[in-house]
Amino acid sequence: MRSLDRCDRCLFQLRVCLCSAIPTVVTATRVIVVRHYLERHRTSNSGRLAHLALVNSEIVDHGGEGGLAKLPPLDGAVLLFPEGEPMTAPPAVAPTQVIALDATWSQARRMYRKLDALRGVPMVRLPDRGVDRERMRESPEPGHVSTLEAIAGALRCFGDAHAADALDALYALAVERTRMTGRLRRS
Repeated sequence: MRSLDRCDRCLFQLRVCLCSAIPTVVTATRVIVVRHYLERHRTSNSGRLAHLALVNSEIVDHGGEGGLAKLPPLDGAVLLFPEGEPMTAPPAVAPTQVIALDATWSQARRMYRKLDALRGVPMVRLPDRGVDRERMRESPEPGHVSTLEAIAGALRCFGDAHAADALDALYALAVERTRMTGRLRRS
């Protein structure tokens, strides 16, 4: 249950609401955020922020009363997932869709196993950023990033630096506002 002093859109406390600073980001690549149902009301849920900024995006909830996520057609899609070798060069043909699992790391692994629609979708592992930085939520391992950072990294790798820069700036602002609430993590 959210408290009354929270913004209904970004879920941050009203005194640090992000809504007026959320950019409108247009991309050719469609972004599908598959969000675990327990993330819906978390202030630290960066998948929501990505969706609010990205015009060409969709959030699909997974779990809870809604059951398994009902994914749209995934033609031309890639799945952001930290498995395999990191991508070192952009693909010859940029994907038309990027799927990001928006959950804790253990939830994301379970979601991947349960969602049969993801079988056969090529996985993309982004290169590690290698930067120790402040976070809205504790990272379980070095190199693991938030959903918003992963989407920004993917768009940068696929040649959309403008969109990636806008999302990175939004994440930095969200971290700053989280600091103002006293709930910041270092990872």
